[in-house]
Amino acid sequence: MNDAVQIVEVGPRDGFQPIGPFIPTQRKLHFLRELVICGLRDVEIGSFVSAKAVPQLADTPALLAASKAMAGLRPRVLVPTVGQGMRAIAAGAPCIAFVLSVSEAHNRSNVRRAPLQSVAEYRELAAALPSGTDMRFNLATAFDCPFEGRVAMAATMDVLAATVGISPGAEICLCDTTGRADPRHVGTLFREAMAQFGAGLRWAFHGHDTYGLGLANVVAALGQGVRIFDASLGGLGGCPFAPGATGNVATEDLVYLFERMGIATGCDHERLVSLACEAEAIPGAQPGGRVRQVLAARSACNLAQP
Repeated sequence: MNDAVQIVEVGPRDGFQPIGPFIPTQRKLHFLRELVICGLRDVEIGSFVSAKAVPQLADTPALLAASKAMAGLRPRVLVPTVGQGMRAIAAGAPCIAFVLSVSEAHNRSNVRRAPLQSVAEYRELAAALPSGTDMRFNLATAFDCPFEGRVAMAATMDVLAATVGISPGAEICLCDTTGRADPRHVGTLFREAMAQFGAGLRWAFHGHDTYGLGLANVVAALGQGVRIFDASLGGLGGCPFAPGATGNVATEDLVYLFERMGIATGCDHERLVSLACEAEAIPGAQPGGRVRQVLAARSACNLAQP
């Protein structure tokens, strides 16, 4: 349990995408610079998607171009189709996260394709990946679907069986898209996946905090050996194709949890909390998390941090 963990900051993508008022590109770049200073190097800066579908992310190419010049930042971009993936490759993305859903209803809602069609596109994209470009495979609705409910473990395992070998060395991220997973479910699925496909793969967990179980689910994944976790600054977020889903676990909450457990994160928590408060104030933002409110209250009362 004392191993260091890797936090992938997804706020600039997952956190910003549901915000209606467009966040100026320069302000987004400010957040990227500050995240690096806080110690968060792996940052999902945006997504190559239809600007009509997700207008907040229309400036991802510009953000990618600027972020590649930021010392210490390892920018990532999300893509849902091979066509968008090719755009990301052409733009020189150093890390591409391809997402598909186990649930047919969610995958069709998201990209108008059956899951097996998306598997074929993932294979095509992986084959076209330039040398030196990292890949992540995000398996959405691995636990639960907003349209179909709880997803059978066998269905998730079937998609993993079809995809794990496509891009050797890729991170494989199981995503609790709706936040309805529970710690037993998370622990069991990771245990079974690792038993079948190998504990030595680069497993990751992407959890939402809709029902307040985000941190508990993180601990469950941690107990199975997962060391890569997604989180969103200020708990911002919400999936536009998963009605009712709130943001990821707040990054500052996750850092606090790990540091209290004696697990190194490499993050400056005090500066991170300050930046999370700034993110919370973005017009249209949907914040979550607890740590920053508690620390603010303690500071107002002049109480020492336990």
